[in-house]
Amino acid sequence: MRRDTFLKSLAAFAAAGTLPLTARAAANLKMMIPANPGGGWDATGRALGKALQEAGVATSVTYENKGGAAGAIGLAQFFNASKGDPNALMVMGAVMLGGIIRNKPPVSITQVTPIARLTTEYNVFVLPANSPFKTMGEVVAQMKKDPASVKWGGGSAGSTEHIAIAMIAREIGMDPTRINYVPFRGGGEATAAILGGNVTVGGSGYSEFQTYIESGKMKAVAMTSGTRVKGINVPTLKEQGINVEIGNWRGVYGAAGISDAQKKALADMMAKATKTKSWAESLAKNNWTPAFLTGKAFDDFVDNDLASLRATMFKAGLI
Repeated sequence: MRRDTFLKSLAAFAAAGTLPLTARAAANLKMMIPANPGGGWDATGRALGKALQEAGVATSVTYENKGGAAGAIGLAQFFNASKGDPNALMVMGAVMLGGIIRNKPPVSITQVTPIARLTTEYNVFVLPANSPFKTMGEVVAQMKKDPASVKWGGGSAGSTEHIAIAMIAREIGMDPTRINYVPFRGGGEATAAILGGNVTVGGSGYSEFQTYIESGKMKAVAMTSGTRVKGINVPTLKEQGINVEIGNWRGVYGAAGISDAQKKALADMMAKATKTKSWAESLAKNNWTPAFLTGKAFDDFVDNDLASLRATMFKAGLI
């Protein structure tokens, strides 16, 4: 092929965003974080952005936080503003799926492009340091006696902690619709409510409350894992006679309307980012378990998780 013909072809591929990563300049990425600052999605998005830059596949990463409705508000904005943009990303996870099942927003996750699952994490339930309760058993006993007297704080309606609480209610023979649940748009708001004693119990990913647990400002009373999480000395719900287990996971999606080649290029970028030192440090710091998955395997995982969550939420009385 003549050199001028080759260069024209290269330029055409670049314009279409279909060059292999080795032939493309590092991207200027835009990251939608569909939650307010201070929560798990926010931490994940910013940790991923840092890792993408360290891996040399992103020149810059800009972030936009748009919380509300279990991520549905940010999802709608991402869908409408980023169609066909191969440099647009959105953080998401099990919480968004739960919110979509419960709230049926006009824009669904099926309208954007799955790229990769990144991590998995279990929820922790915490009490304010000055709480009169000492264990989850005491909290549950009080809820059984007077449901309205126990105010639970957590993520948006349909979040994994919300589902866990409904499952707890069902386990103790209580109507899940009687739960006194207060949803927050982001981890920062939930943390402030717990520290201020505005809720009885708070629930979220362990990483969001870790600093406050370790400093004694919060009392961790239960994890939603099947067995104790390595490095976290907190009893599971199952250990305390409450047969409830539910996990959380987080991932990243691309814009609607991107090509298969652009989707693969983004997945390759995620693979490089998750091999960096900064990503390993983020995993360790936040007690995140690596759960990297791309391609058809991730597509199928999301479909199966949607079905599983729908069944769980139906049993728990949330839909």
